[in-house]
Amino acid sequence: MKVTLPAKYLSLTAVVFSFVVGCASQPQQAAAPSGPGPAATQALDSARAAVKAAKALDWIWRDTEKTLKSAEEAAAAGDEAKAVKLAKEAQGEAEAAVNQYYIEESKPLLARLQGNRNLNAQQKAALQSGAEALANAEGKKAYDILSKLAAELQASSLHYEVANGDSLWGISGRAEVYNNPYQWPLIYKANVDQIADADLIHPGQVFSIDRNPSAADVDAAVRHAKTRGAWTVGSAEQADRRYLGELQVR
Repeated sequence: MKVTLPAKYLSLTAVVFSFVVGCASQPQQAAAPSGPGPAATQALDSARAAVKAAKALDWIWRDTEKTLKSAEEAAAAGDEAKAVKLAKEAQGEAEAAVNQYYIEESKPLLARLQGNRNLNAQQKAALQSGAEALANAEGKKAYDILSKLAAELQASSLHYEVANGDSLWGISGRAEVYNNPYQWPLIYKANVDQIADADLIHPGQVFSIDRNPSAADVDAAVRHAKTRGAWTVGSAEQADRRYLGELQVR
């Protein structure tokens, strides 16, 4: 059986269909930015790490954190290029501050180590490398080299306070020192600024003793101790002066 709808229903159906089709065909609005892109994200991560390192040292420029915040705001607003530019600027400032910190820390280390007269060849090379790094404004490299050398020297040396009845011979023979009395010239050489006469030391004096002397220095010290000859208390022996001169020339 054929059903025929009245004309008014057909007209209403056409209007509804037209409305639905029209709604579906309306252009959709662009989505709002969802966050920083990959370039900004990477730049911000690097900048945050650099700023964190500078703050940990309490050595950061005044406006660096403000620059980083501006970079974060630009990234949130979808301005990728501006975010990357500001993030790299903040990172550069933070890294420069860290480098300056290590330069300032390295300067007194270098001055102290350059005053040490008991360095072996390897230690002298390390000292030279540290000095060159500092001259080239490579703060962290200079600090790593010099602080390692300072720790090595501290671990290989001791300080001995002279007591009543002590002599260089007796101190050198102690187990915690050289366990060999013939090495006493090593103590004399290291502390000649305090010792006018190797045969006369005084209670209360504090001697710096290198517990890791080179083989050449040990041989020279033992040779001098065994061939020094006669001595008297109260004046420096000519043999002792020659020994010191030989060590300084070599």
